[in-house]
This record gives sequence, C-alpha cells and structure tokens, in this order.
Amino acid sequence: MTTQDQKEGQDQKEGISRRRLLSTAGAGMATIALASGVTLISRAQATPRVRGVGVPASSKIRWGFLVNTNSDPSDWDTCVAACKKENGWANTGHPNTDPQWIRKVSLKDKRTGAATSLPMMCQHCEFPPCVDVCPTGASMRRADGIVLVDRHRCIGCRYCMMACPYGARSFVHHDLHNQRPSMPRGKGTVESCTLCVHRIDTGKNPACVDALQAKGSKAIIFGDLNDPNSEISREVARYLTTRIRDDLALEPGVLYRGL
Repeated sequence: MTTQDQKEGQDQKEGISRRRLLSTAGAGMATIALASGVTLISRAQATPRVRGVGVPASSKIRWGFLVNTNSDPSDWDTCVAACKKENGWANTGHPNTDPQWIRKVSLKDKRTGAATSLPMMCQHCEFPPCVDVCPTGASMRRADGIVLVDRHRCIGCRYCMMACPYGARSFVHHDLHNQRPSMPRGKGTVESCTLCVHRIDTGKNPACVDALQAKGSKAIIFGDLNDPNSEISREVARYLTTRIRDDLALEPGVLYRGL
C-alpha cells in the first residue's frame, strides 16, 4: 500500500468518526458546540420530549409558555385561529356564550394612553382553584403541570368557571359540529386550553406555537420550565417576567414578558 493510499484510508476513517459523533450528538444532546461562542441548537431542544406509551406524566417536567407582549398584536389573532382549527371550536353567533379557549385581550394605561395586547388562556396553575372546587374530580392537574377537564366526569356545574380568576374556561351551550378526533368535546360541559396535550404527548408543539413559528414569530416560547437548558428557561432567566395575578400565589405555568 502506498503512502497516498494510507492517507486516503485515514481520511475515510476520520470522516466516518465525525459523522458518528454528529449523529450521536443530534440524538442525545440539546446543544452542539461548533466553535468558541458558536452553538447549533438541535431539534431535540426545539420540540417537547415524547413520553413512551404507557409512561405517566412526570413532575420532572413543568410545561409552560413564555409570552412576549412586545410582539406584533396580530400574533395573538394567529394564535386564536390556530387553536380554533386544531381543537375544532368556533364562534356560533352568540358572542356572550361562545367558547374562548384563547382570547386576545387589549390593555391601556389610562394615565399615559400606552396600549398593548396579550393572549389569555388557561394559565395551567401549580395550585389551580378550578381543581379545588370541582365536585366530581373532572377538573384535574397532570403531574407535568397541564390542567384538563374530563368531559365524561364534568356535570356542567360551572363552579370551576367561577373559581378561575382568568376567565379562561367556557361552557358548551350549543350543539357541536365538525369535532376533531384528537379533541372530542361535549355539550353541557366545561372546556379550556389543554396546551394541546394531544400534540405534546407525541413530541409536537402546541398548535399556536407552531402557527407563530410558521410566520417567523417567537411571540410564545413553549417548553419545560424545569429544564435549565430549555429555551424557555434561558429566556426566563434573561428577562424580567410576570405571572398575571401573581398575588394569588397560584403559580401559573404561563409567564408574560413586557408587562
């Protein structure tokens, strides 16, 4: 074997080793260092982790939203539209009783005239009062922080709606049409944002987050608040954030930046 053949063989081995290293890193690491001060964020960091079949939700994960209220106000319209499409709810022509899994709220400072807007949805509280007052156990909180309603156990008493300080729950007054198989609903029951739990459990982002990303917006960052290396945790550590009605000590999983 010539010296040139030996060199080409060594180059091939090194190439295979580099590819194996990058493949392994992409599967198991969130961040790959490319050079000093330069990193590549892998897809594993940008999307939720997938639970295995039959594996219960764990308190090791705390799902949450970070909402940047300095974003384009049209972003919240995008969120509402995406939520309607994903979960099959819509306006029925009865604005006083229509479902509102997520709504756009406008704020204005009476003294200065400064105005802003934000999306309001279930805040997925650590200590949800809706769960405390539910007489049947239909309102529940998963170990990973997602607050849900079991429509099979809900009797429509609406105590949870009265207990929620965010007005984030709706009662289904009207007949339902065009329901989504992934998100069945029930007339006479209470419902609210599920954080798109059916998507999270399969490793996807909530629909509103994906819709924003599709238009190039990061107005809402979704992720694991318990993971210090997640994007949401890094942003929370970088910027001042607010929990709405923090005085109630409910510890919502939705945080707002810019208020």
